Amino acid sequence: MELINKKNKIYTQVFQLFTEEEWTKKEGKFNKNISTFFTGKKNEVFINAHEEGVTYFIGLGKSTLQNFEVQQVAHKFSQSQKKNLQPVATLLLADFITDKQFEEFVKGLLIGTYNYPFDKTHPFWNPKFEIHFENVSQKKLNAISERAEALCNGQIACQDWLNKPANLKNPDIFNLYLKNLAKKKELKYTVFNRKKCEELGLGAYLSVNQGSAYDAAFTILEYKTTVKNAKTIGLVGKCVLFDTGGISLKNPDNMHYMKSDMGGATAVLGALIYASEMQLPVNIVAILPITDNAISEKAFLPSDVVTAYNGKTIEVLNTDAEGRMILADGLSYMAKNFKTDILIDLATLTGSSVRMFGDTCGALFSNNEDLKNLLIKTGDKTNQRLWNLPLWDIWKDDIQSDVADLKNISMKPIGDCIIAAKFLEQFIEDHPKWAHLDIAGVAFGSVGYAKEKAATGFGVQLLADLIENYH
Repeated sequence: MELINKKNKIYTQVFQLFTEEEWTKKEGKFNKNISTFFTGKKNEVFINAHEEGVTYFIGLGKSTLQNFEVQQVAHKFSQSQKKNLQPVATLLLADFITDKQFEEFVKGLLIGTYNYPFDKTHPFWNPKFEIHFENVSQKKLNAISERAEALCNGQIACQDWLNKPANLKNPDIFNLYLKNLAKKKELKYTVFNRKKCEELGLGAYLSVNQGSAYDAAFTILEYKTTVKNAKTIGLVGKCVLFDTGGISLKNPDNMHYMKSDMGGATAVLGALIYASEMQLPVNIVAILPITDNAISEKAFLPSDVVTAYNGKTIEVLNTDAEGRMILADGLSYMAKNFKTDILIDLATLTGSSVRMFGDTCGALFSNNEDLKNLLIKTGDKTNQRLWNLPLWDIWKDDIQSDVADLKNISMKPIGDCIIAAKFLEQFIEDHPKWAHLDIAGVAFGSVGYAKEKAATGFGVQLLADLIENYH
C-alpha cells in the first residue's frame, strides 16, 4: 500500500473523517439528509454513493480522542466495510488530525482486514492501492507507510500463529518457520534439541517436553543493531503450542482454546518482526522454549522433583502449571548467558489473571519501579493496558516445599497469578530490571473477525512501542 500526497486528481473512493465537533462545523456543506444518519459519533459510518463514486463518512467521536482510538475506529471501519472497498486510488480527508493520528488510522485500516488464515489479497495490501493525504509531506508519508506495514506484519504473524489449529503448528512446523524467518530477517538463530537441553541442564523445560512426541526446541533469536553502545532487551515468551494440562488434565469443554497457550511467544515474535523490518537501534535477545504439554507414558507426574537450569529443585504439584516451568529455564538461561538492560517475560499463564481482569488488561509484576512505570505508560499509550500487582515476599512462603527448593503451585485457592510471578522471580538471577506480564485474559478472546474466540494481537504494539522508544 502506498500513501501519496498528490493534488488535483479525481477520486472515486473517499474516506472523510469527522469528530462530532468537526461535523457540527461542516455539516452545512453537505446534503441535509446526511445529518439524519450521521453525527460524527465514534464508529458511525455513512456511505454516500454518487455519480463520481463513493464517500465514506467516518465518525471519530469526541475531539479529545487519543491516538489509539483513531486506530480503533479505522480497524472497525475496515473490518465492517472490507467487502465493499475497492482497490482504487483513495482520498482521505481529515485536515484536523495530526501526523501520528493519520499513522494510527492507516494501521487500523490494515489490521482491520485480518481474517484467519491471512493473505494479502485485500485492496489495502495490494501494491497498486494508494491512499492520498494532502496535509503531510511525501517524505513523512513514506515513513508512516513503512512503520504501519512493519507493525501490521508483526501483528498479523502473531495472530496467524495463535489462531492456527494444533496440528498445523506442532513444534517441528513452528521451529522451521522461525528458522526461515531468522534467515529472511537476518536474525541469529539457535535451537537446542532434547539431547542438548539435557547436557545444558534445562531440567524444568525438559520436564514439560518429556511427554511430547516431538523433540525439544529451546529456541533463541537475536536481533543485532549496528549502532554502537545500543541497549539490549531480553524477551522470554511462553511457547506451549498446545496445552492438555498433562496428567493434571484440563476440562475438555474448552480445551480447543488451548492452541492459544503460545500468546507470549507470538507477542515476542511480532515485536521482533517489527524491530527487524524497521532496523531499530537496539539489540534484542528472544528466548522461546517451544513444546507442547502432552499426555504419554513419559509425561511428568504430580510429585516429581526436577532440577532447573539454575540448580534449584522444583516439586511438581500440578502438571497444568507447566508455563512457569519452561519460563523458569528461559529466564535463568537468559540471565546467565546474556547481558540485558531489561528482561521481560510474557505468558498466557494463569486463569487467576483472567478472573481478576477479564479482557481489560494484563497483570504486571516487576522488581523495578522505572520499568514498571514505563510498561504502564506504554500500555496506556497503545491501549494494551497493564495493571501492577505486588511481589511481596510473604507470597514466597506459599511455594516452599518439603522435598525441594520450591513447589510449582500453592495449595491455596487464591492469588495464583501472584504465586506464579513470585515463582518466576526465583529464576531471574537477581536481574535488576525484570517484568513479568500475565496476558492470559487479553491475548485470545472475543474479536470482530471470528465467531469463536481468536487472537487479539495483544502485546505486539506494546512491545514494539517500548522497544522503539527505549534508549
